[in-house]
Amino acid sequence: MAVWLSAWLSGAAAPDDVLDALEPWGEAHDVLTSDEPTALATDLPGPTDRPTSVTFLLAALRRLRGHGTPASVRMVLTAPGDIRGLPGPGPFSTSVIERGEGLLFADIGYGLIPQALGGGLTRWTLHPVPEPTPPEEYVSLREAEHSLREQVRNSAAALAALGVARHRPGVREEIADTLRARAHSFWPDGMPAHSLRVLQHADEVEAILLAASADDPGGALSATAAAARDDALRPLATAIRVARRAAVAEAVRVLVGSADRH
Repeated sequence: MAVWLSAWLSGAAAPDDVLDALEPWGEAHDVLTSDEPTALATDLPGPTDRPTSVTFLLAALRRLRGHGTPASVRMVLTAPGDIRGLPGPGPFSTSVIERGEGLLFADIGYGLIPQALGGGLTRWTLHPVPEPTPPEEYVSLREAEHSLREQVRNSAAALAALGVARHRPGVREEIADTLRARAHSFWPDGMPAHSLRVLQHADEVEAILLAASADDPGGALSATAAAARDDALRPLATAIRVARRAAVAEAVRVLVGSADRH
């Protein structure tokens, strides 16, 4: 969504392209605002109104952006102890921490939170973000990719040293099933190949992380060993988030820059 909205706002994608790209992630998508003042400011439905479609969200964002305002969108991924990229305390930050993800339009003072409601429906809630927003953390793609690879090795070594890196029957199939279950993403024309490679690698490492974090059949792993395992894997989860943020930020930079040149 961060990549496609940036492409749309900069004129590098059509509205129908954005809507089509969302289909693999949910059979239906709708939009509300978090409060009545935001509803009035954006002409979108409030929290107790009937939701509207993403088409109206796109139009509202275009109006809010106006002329001369940067089109880039920032993806925010958080976890306990990792709240990088969030603005100051407020409803948007609280929602991102609860969901673990969100989009930030720092230049126009709004944020967007996705929520899967079941039945194939994803709801996007638009929040005002009047709080000060820190500059986006810059991590080069090369650095993020290297850190991810290095952390895979470090975590594997730590698990082996703890004696909890035992082979579990069927683990390769678990990893393959996790990757197959992920929605197939579509990307705008001009999406940088390096960003795609890093995003794919992050997906693969996340599938390994999920398999490594799974409860041991029969409860063979003690509580102490499980805690040590989780501590060993936590830096890997952080590296995945950093890699994804860096890949999306680079894609946004390239797509917006390309649109600006045209």
